[in-house]
Amino acid sequence: MVDMKLFEIARKNDALRGVRVLSITRIIYGPWAATLLGLMGAEVIHFEFPGSGDLLIRGVSPGGSFPRGLSPGMMCANANKYHIAVDIRHPKGKKIVEELVAVSDVLMENFKPGTFDRWGIGYNQLKEINPGLIYVSMQGFGNWGSLSQRPSYDAYAQGITGLAEITGFPDAIPLKSQAWIGDFLSGTVAAYLTLVALYYRKKTGKGQFIDLSQAEVLIRAMDWTWIYMGITGENRERTGNRDVAVVPSLIAKAKDGFVAIAAFDKKEFEALCDAMGDRELKAFAEYEKRFENAELIYRRIEEWASAKSVSEIEALARECGFSASKVMSSEDIYHDPHYNSRKSVWKFIDPLWDDLTYPNPLSSIEKTPGKVKWAMRPVGFDNEHVLTRLLGYTQEEIAELYREKVIGRWDEKFPATAPPPGWDGKKGLFY
Repeated sequence: MVDMKLFEIARKNDALRGVRVLSITRIIYGPWAATLLGLMGAEVIHFEFPGSGDLLIRGVSPGGSFPRGLSPGMMCANANKYHIAVDIRHPKGKKIVEELVAVSDVLMENFKPGTFDRWGIGYNQLKEINPGLIYVSMQGFGNWGSLSQRPSYDAYAQGITGLAEITGFPDAIPLKSQAWIGDFLSGTVAAYLTLVALYYRKKTGKGQFIDLSQAEVLIRAMDWTWIYMGITGENRERTGNRDVAVVPSLIAKAKDGFVAIAAFDKKEFEALCDAMGDRELKAFAEYEKRFENAELIYRRIEEWASAKSVSEIEALARECGFSASKVMSSEDIYHDPHYNSRKSVWKFIDPLWDDLTYPNPLSSIEKTPGKVKWAMRPVGFDNEHVLTRLLGYTQEEIAELYREKVIGRWDEKFPATAPPPGWDGKKGLFY
C-alpha cells in the first residue's frame, strides 16, 4: 500500500539540488553533516577505503549483531549518498579527488589535522583547482591549538568539554549521554556553516575554509553554564533530574514508571499545586520564591508523583493545565500515532534493503521538504555510477583502477560492508 504522505513529500522539490558535496569523512560527526545536506537534495559522494571501508562505524551495532547485514551505527548517520571506495593516498586516487573537486561545491573531511595536506588534498592545494570550493574540516579540537592533534570520540568530547560533569546526580559519577550528541550536534553545526558559506559564495563568488571544533560546539550547547561562571565565578554542579534554572522541571518516579513534569509560568505552577492538593506550595507561585524554595518544591512533587500512576498524572495535567508526560521508550515512539502521522518515524522502502526506518529527515518545510531516498550503501557500491557519469571514465579505465587497487568494493568477511545476503548483482544499483 502506497503511503500518500511520503508520496506527496517525494513529489516536492529539493532545496539543494545542484549542490555537489564530497564527503571524505568517517564515523558519525562528518558523515552526519553531509547527510543533512543530502536529505535536502544535495548530491553527496561518500568516500571510503576499499575493502572494509569505514570499519570504525560499519562495525558498530548494538550488541555486536548486524540484522540483515546492516550496521545501525552507520545507517543512523548516512542516507542519500553515492558510496565510492577509493584509495585517496594513491596518485591515481588523489587524481580522482582532484577531478571531482573541479566539478563540486563542497568538500567535507574529519581526518586528523594535517593528514590531507600530507596527501596533497588539503585546502590550500585544492583551492587552486577550484577557488569556489567550500572546504569543511571537522576536528575534535580544531586545526590548531595545543589540543588539535588529539583524536575525539563522542564520550571523550562529552568528558573534556565539561558536559558530562554537569550531567547526573550530585552523589554519583558524571554521566555520558547514551545518544551520540557530540557527533550529531557538531555535524548539524557543520551543515549549518556550510549553508552560510554557500550563501556567501553566491554573493561574492568566493569559497572558504571552515575549521570546526567538536569541543567548541558542545561547550556552546551548555546553555547558561559559561555566562553564570563568568558573572559569579561559581562552577555548575550536577543536579540530577531537577532543573535549577526552571523550577519546577523534572523527571520523577511514579508508581508504575517515570514521568516528566514541568510548570514554568505562574498559571501552570498553580495548576500543578491544585492537582497535588497542596495549598502551601501556591505561596511560591512567583518565580523568585520558587527558586528560593526549590528543594521543598521538588521534594513535594516527587513524593506526590510516587503515589500515583503515570496515566493518573497525565490525566491531571490535561485537566488542570500543566505539562506532564510518560518518559517514552524508543518502542513507544516507534508506534506512537502522533509521531507516525507526522513521519517523525520515517518508514520507507529502500531500493537495496527494502523496508527500513529512519528518523524524520526534516520534512516540515512546505515547499522543499527533506526526504530519505535511500539508506547507507555497501562499500564501493556506486563506483561505476560516479566515475562514468561525472568524470567520463570508460569501463576499461575503471577495470584498470580495480586491478591497481586504486578503487575497490566491499569485503565479504565483513557483513556490514557488503550487499544483503542473496543479492542478485543488480538490485539497488543506479548505474
